[in-house]
Amino acid sequence: MTQIQLLSFPHCNLTPPNLTSSPQVFTSFSSRQLAELVGNQHFPSWSFNSLKRVSKFQTSLRKCGGLVRVRCGLVEDESVDDGFYMRRCVELARRAIGCTSPNPMVGCVIVKDGKIVGEGFHPKAGQPHAEVFALRNAGNLAENATAYVSLEPCNHYGRTPPCTEALIKAKVKRVVVGMVDPNPIVASKGVDRLRDAGINVTVGVEEKLCKRLNEAYIHQMLTGKPFVTLRYSLSVNGHLLDQLGDGVTQTGGYYSKLLQEYDAIILSASLTEKFSSPTSQEPGANQPLQIVIASNPGQLPAPSKEASKIIIFSDKEVATEADLAQKGIDAVNLDRINLTSILEYCKRQGFCSILLDLRGSFGDLEELLRESIEQNVLQKIVLEVLPFWDESNGGVSLVALNSLVKRLEVKNLQSMISTQSIVLEGYLQHR
Repeated sequence: MTQIQLLSFPHCNLTPPNLTSSPQVFTSFSSRQLAELVGNQHFPSWSFNSLKRVSKFQTSLRKCGGLVRVRCGLVEDESVDDGFYMRRCVELARRAIGCTSPNPMVGCVIVKDGKIVGEGFHPKAGQPHAEVFALRNAGNLAENATAYVSLEPCNHYGRTPPCTEALIKAKVKRVVVGMVDPNPIVASKGVDRLRDAGINVTVGVEEKLCKRLNEAYIHQMLTGKPFVTLRYSLSVNGHLLDQLGDGVTQTGGYYSKLLQEYDAIILSASLTEKFSSPTSQEPGANQPLQIVIASNPGQLPAPSKEASKIIIFSDKEVATEADLAQKGIDAVNLDRINLTSILEYCKRQGFCSILLDLRGSFGDLEELLRESIEQNVLQKIVLEVLPFWDESNGGVSLVALNSLVKRLEVKNLQSMISTQSIVLEGYLQHR
């Protein structure tokens, strides 16, 4: 007989199996609307397509910013697809966004008899992996259960023991893997070890989603170089703008989230001279290293209390060591400011992702941008279009790069609305 279990999914909607979450399907309800909905027991016809009928319906109401979230206590039958739990793994993994480099973000869910009995994620490099936390959470219930993990379990001793051995010791009967780890030390060895131990292993569930989660880590593993993203703002007539849209730097804004996501950000010294160092406002955010490009010896950034470490790259002596030390700033003097040297520095620091923020003096960053395109280093773009027609004197346009002989195509282009701005995101197709 089917039993009713309460499945608690903090910070996410419960996605019915075989359906993709979208704004058209999932709606936030006010307290009054939800009370009417539950009171009338009127639910969309798709709610139980892949679930057995149950005698009771449990709901848990959680206040969240004036709205209420619904958590449905249902037990899935065997027709529930693995993707449902893998999407939960990805959500768990994202709790450590910006904290795991050079490691990937990983989430793990342990499921037994249709019920989630254990969850975990990898919080930071050097800490136990997601599987270990999930198995601890599950305890003895992990035996004969299914373990879902967004990235292939490791099979080697590093700063932590192999996760494969932890899964084998826990006597799980099945492991579902989102994607194979591109790290040569792992690279299917974890999957092979589990299968040799008699565990049923499925690979490639929600693979695209899992790869998107760790795009920077994957790129670094395959190329040996950090993943570089260009961010810039344009007016509607194509001029570069220093400013950002209203609200995008606040908690939940796209720019605040970008700063939380990336290991380092490259900025013009003229920008940091005018404004305090940009910081993510996301709760518990790990602030990115700020790499300041200074072509003027007198330019010194103004660090904010929340900012992380600042390092200046310059082809001139920017200030005395005493002045820099007083502000907690390091400096690197180069014969010529070039992207290769900056990326090598980031690689030595264990950074996987770099955000090139095209604000301030375009002259400070133009050469770096040119190099990133010519050397196929630039992987992604984030473009914010502000609702302004800019005809100010000295307006700069990206036609400054028209000497480039390359033509680049953008794939997987997506858009979103951020207050009054449009934000476009896409990946460059190098040939």
